[in-house]
Amino acid sequence: MATRIDGKELAEQVRKEVSEGVKNLKASHAVTPGLAVVLVGEDPASQVYVRNKVKQTEACGMNSFHHVMDVGTSRESLLSLIESLNTDPAVHGILVQLPLPAHLDSRDVIQTIDPVKDVDGFHSSNVGNLWTSGKSFVPCTPLGCLKLLKSVEPNIAGKNAVVIGRSNIVGRPMAALLLNESATVTIAHSKTKDLPALCRQADILVAAVGRPRMIKADWVKPGAIVLDVGINRVETADGGGCLVGDVDFEDVSTVAGAITPVPGGPGPMTIACLLANTLEAAKRAVS
Repeated sequence: MATRIDGKELAEQVRKEVSEGVKNLKASHAVTPGLAVVLVGEDPASQVYVRNKVKQTEACGMNSFHHVMDVGTSRESLLSLIESLNTDPAVHGILVQLPLPAHLDSRDVIQTIDPVKDVDGFHSSNVGNLWTSGKSFVPCTPLGCLKLLKSVEPNIAGKNAVVIGRSNIVGRPMAALLLNESATVTIAHSKTKDLPALCRQADILVAAVGRPRMIKADWVKPGAIVLDVGINRVETADGGGCLVGDVDFEDVSTVAGAITPVPGGPGPMTIACLLANTLEAAKRAVS
């Protein structure tokens, strides 16, 4: 059976390191890192994510600034808030919770965030630096995945990696991170021909497509490391529901060398890496 890569355990380790870094920054520069989270509307899943982010931010000794705006908030009002956060010295990181209501253009909003405070790593400046090996903030979920991967395989140079999914949030930055680690990277997507055959060539397989239990054991190379980024709610036989990934965990565990569970894989690492990025932003601000 595959080794289970425990995202909760590694996330706890990252949070401890962040807490220590926050203490050191306070002692050396009398600066407390501050994270501003902006939520527009009342999407239930987004509300849960934001509550967890605020709670963990404060638990690490950081300042948390929580801004909730009405679902009908205008573009002008949202951008005005972001501009004020850009110039607020107490705020080192800015996160606008996605998705936004349909009338707001997320790209427009992200581009308004000062790149030095873009701890989500979505601004085009940070994206460009990631792809050119420059100094950047890396999107938190791919960064968490890389940490999980390196916890079981520290040296991935020369490995064949397949990333299923090409979103700007996970797929593309994940590919860039793997490329920067000298892996040989293929990005697969809905138009890819014979996807199972391609996946079977992967030493490292990253699934980020949003299709429950799509990846089966016969898609996976024996001994491969499988990172499951998918979070899908499916109905259970009793009429309830449960969370599953894009990978059929029980099936693939019989073939893979190591695998992340859902829940408990990349999910916990996402917020932990957000906190790490915020601490780094505060350090850069005083350097």
